[in-house]
Amino acid sequence: MDFRLTEEQTLLRRSVREFAETEIRPHVMEWDQAQHFPIELVPKLGALGLMGIQFPEEYGGAAMSAVDYCICIEELARVDSSVALSVAAHNGLCTGHTSGSDAAGMRTMAVKDGASWVLNGSKTFTTHGRVGDVMVAMAVTDRAAGSKGISAFVIDKGTPGMTAGKKEDKLGMRASDTSEVLFENCRIPADHLLGVEGQGFVNTMQVLDAGRIGIAALSVGLAQGAYEAALHYAKERKAFGKAISQFQAIQWKIADNATRIEAARLLTYRAAYRKDRGHRTTLESSMAKLYASEIAVKAADDCVQIHGGYGFVKDYPAEKFFRDVKLTTIGEGTSEIQRLVIARQLLARLG
Repeated sequence: MDFRLTEEQTLLRRSVREFAETEIRPHVMEWDQAQHFPIELVPKLGALGLMGIQFPEEYGGAAMSAVDYCICIEELARVDSSVALSVAAHNGLCTGHTSGSDAAGMRTMAVKDGASWVLNGSKTFTTHGRVGDVMVAMAVTDRAAGSKGISAFVIDKGTPGMTAGKKEDKLGMRASDTSEVLFENCRIPADHLLGVEGQGFVNTMQVLDAGRIGIAALSVGLAQGAYEAALHYAKERKAFGKAISQFQAIQWKIADNATRIEAARLLTYRAAYRKDRGHRTTLESSMAKLYASEIAVKAADDCVQIHGGYGFVKDYPAEKFFRDVKLTTIGEGTSEIQRLVIARQLLARLG
């Protein structure tokens, strides 16, 4: 693998970074405190190609690579992981119809009724559950078939029988809308079945690899943002007559975080590189997601520590990085799940 970015990728990084600095950074805390999903930002994201990053051009997408996708998510997360999460959910979760790690245990049912499907149940932790125009929901279509009896459906906002439930009051990433969606005799046309009946869960397991690359990229970006905030503060903060960046204890934190972030970035790009070449990336995606999310937690923790008391107040960005980062070790499969996946992949290679 050639680890150098192409000229186009370097320009892409610069363009997304400038967009994030100009259009997002001035509003980060305002959106966070109000739990406001910035719907007004979506057309601007779309104009930059960020609402269809890997979609084929014939569908209006930008047809970028998986590595390009990582660059975009990383640069958004460096400034605001809430926006990065929303973009990642739109580009990956909905289009890839992923579900939780125990998707086979779902209780939402879909019953065929003539030329329609009728859904009953609920969808929890739905990104854009209150603001999205279209969603993909998984439902059991054949309980006896187990994981092969789950199907995916496309449902339009406003469909009778579908209502938004409780909006989650989250610890972090508060500007990304998350809520419950309820289905009560929700009738949709038969052609809103996505893919093949009974293959929804199987397809979900196949696309989880890509979703984990996205969360890894988000983790790298968040870690980079926390690292930069800590670095800048350390160079400005004076103690005992000199900048605290001159103290060895601070320098070690800076050095360790810079090294870990670069390692996480390379793990993430390796998984994306393999995906672009059509290889299965179950092992690489889980390794990238596990490592990137956990080093991001450490970067955010060190950011608060370097800020000292100011890391505990909202006048500085440290506390938001600290709140936001925890989701990266949970979403798209917890760290515990990643370790299981990695171990099983390694053991399977031994036969």
